[in-house]
Amino acid sequence: MSFLARVVINGIAIWFAALLLSGLEIVGATTTWQEIGIIALIALVFGIVNAIVKPIAQILSFPLFILTLGLFTLVVNALMLMLTAWITEATSWGLRVDSFGTAVIGALIISIVSFTLSVLTGTHAAAKRQP
Repeated sequence: MSFLARVVINGIAIWFAALLLSGLEIVGATTTWQEIGIIALIALVFGIVNAIVKPIAQILSFPLFILTLGLFTLVVNALMLMLTAWITEATSWGLRVDSFGTAVIGALIISIVSFTLSVLTGTHAAAKRQP
């Protein structure tokens, strides 16, 4: 899947998670267009963090993945969301995450929505397989 398609899908997923969770919010927007732009920038940062930092975190925490039978993925995804919030909140706009628990639930929502949109749009690898 192209990086741009991944950014758009992640942007929609982040927006949806911010709608559902009170502890996850998009800050710095005064108009709808500004909010769309901020969500796009947050999704871009989130994509870069997932492309660069997440593989390193997964390699370093591989024994925990084995020990928890893969459930540690939720923790890594939550940490990537918190890192994205920390990077974007250093400016006057960004993503605000209130707690680690909110980050875990937010990362779970973002993962589910992102996977669903990827399959529906045909950009996911599983959707491209033909029997």
